[in-house]
Amino acid sequence: MDKPKIAQTEPYEVNLKTGKYWWCRCGLSKKQPYCDGSHQVTDFEPMKVEIKRDGKYWFCGCKHTGKQPFCDGSHQALR
Repeated sequence: MDKPKIAQTEPYEVNLKTGKYWWCRCGLSKKQPYCDGSHQVTDFEPMKVEIKRDGKYWFCGCKHTGKQPFCDGSHQALR
């Protein structure tokens, strides 16, 4: 698997508390946008994300963003 699976063509809007999270890079996780270990059959690794302020965030769902783990609008070119 050399390209990530597109989990969805829209960002995931999530409300997060300060803390550490693991963003799924492979697109296979059943707990999107978070890692559930499904990457173990790929060459992908999850990305550790440290949130320093409580708030609303938009995690990339298409896995093609240039601003990992956050959405940069790349999904619009995939439609």
